[in-house]
Amino acid sequence: MTMSDPLGDMLTRIRNGQRARMAVVASPASKHRANVLEVLKREGYIRGYTREQVRPGVAELKIELKYVDGEPVIREISRVSKPGRRIYSKLVDLPRVYNGLGISILSTPRGVMSDSEARAAKVGGEVLCRVF
Repeated sequence: MTMSDPLGDMLTRIRNGQRARMAVVASPASKHRANVLEVLKREGYIRGYTREQVRPGVAELKIELKYVDGEPVIREISRVSKPGRRIYSKLVDLPRVYNGLGISILSTPRGVMSDSEARAAKVGGEVLCRVF
């Protein structure tokens, strides 16, 4: 069966893994998911991720979740732009998450980046998700 929202699935796996206090969660691999994980790693929300071959032609991303004093670093992670309703934002309309304490992850013509990186690069794009 095909998945209609692969990125939403990965975000849900991260959310569920942190609620269950897991150290590592797995998700099917894709370049788009890896780009989003790279932004989460750069911004300090996850420890890291690795791409592993399950069998020839099938890869998996192992996501290392991050905790501080036993509490998850990611308090809230939610999908903004969904397959049924895409949300695009201009540079001047880029959303601030909790007045700058959180981040929005955008897909721009220059690649996947956080809202602060998009402001610095002066580009807008599709708002994929918000993290706090």
